[in-house]
Amino acid sequence: MRARDIPNLITIGRILLVAPTTWALLQQHYRLALVLFLVAGVSDGVDGFLAKHYGWTSRLGALLDPLADKALLVCSFAALTWSGLLPVWLFGLVILRDIVIVGGALVYHFRVARLEAEPTLISKLNTVLQIALVLVVILESAALWGQPGWTVPLVYTVAVTTVWSGIDYVVTWSRRARRA
Repeated sequence: MRARDIPNLITIGRILLVAPTTWALLQQHYRLALVLFLVAGVSDGVDGFLAKHYGWTSRLGALLDPLADKALLVCSFAALTWSGLLPVWLFGLVILRDIVIVGGALVYHFRVARLEAEPTLISKLNTVLQIALVLVVILESAALWGQPGWTVPLVYTVAVTTVWSGIDYVVTWSRRARRA
């Protein structure tokens, strides 16, 4: 193992945290789920810092990092939806957006040009809001934070940014495909 492999190993560790985090949510062990979710978040920051600061980037890391993030968020959304803590329609919207983006990326990659993933600004905002929603729901469920009134507006804000970012990806990459 070389030092430059550390970010990828951290990312793999984050992928391995998806199953126990999902299990903890489904079993209503919200404090454990919170700890695991936070460990995953901190590890995301650490591997990103190491990769950028030391130039330890790789094609594998560029693929694994967003996969790890997406797996944790989708599985957290699924578990919280299954438990009745998030609305089914929101989970459906999040999944639909991801299917559209992945489908579009595959078409672009195989029909137009090699894809270099670039998250858009609205997509980054959507991800931050999805993470915030998961954290708020976990904190409320763990009885660690009792600020009523945050969840419902956050659900609708996530819905709006999910649709907005999905449309933004379609428009942005359609324009790039026409230019290519």
